[in-house]
Amino acid sequence: MDDAQWEDLSIPINMAFFCLIGDSTEAAAFYPSPAGASEAHLNLGSWQQIVEQNPPLRQMASDVEALLVNRLNQPHEYFILPIDECYRLIGLIRTQWRGFSGGKEVWEAISGFFTSLRNRAIQTGAVHA
Repeated sequence: MDDAQWEDLSIPINMAFFCLIGDSTEAAAFYPSPAGASEAHLNLGSWQQIVEQNPPLRQMASDVEALLVNRLNQPHEYFILPIDECYRLIGLIRTQWRGFSGGKEVWEAISGFFTSLRNRAIQTGAVHA
C-alpha cells in the first residue's frame, strides 16, 4: 500500500484496521481514538485496488480477521490477524491515553503491542506497495 493509496482511503490517522462485516463483500475501516474505535468512511474503489494487488486480503474471514495497518513507523507494517487483536489495541489506547497527545505511557504501550505482534508474526512474502 503506497502513500497515494493510503490517502485515497481517507483514514485521518496513520493506523487503522480493515475487515469484512457479516455477508458483505465490502470492507469497513476503523481507527483507534481515545474514545474507542472510530469508523472511517472508506473509499471502496481504492480498497478494491489494494485487494487486487494483495491476494491474501481476499481470504480474510468476515467478522473474524482484519488487516491492521501501522504507518506510524518506517517501514510501514501490515498484519492479517484475528480481529480481537485490533480491539485489544483499541482498548489499550482508550485506557492509556492521557491529555491531548496521549502521553508517554500510551506510546510505549502501542510500541509494545506492535513488538509483540512482530515477535509472533509469520512472514508470508512480499508486500505490494
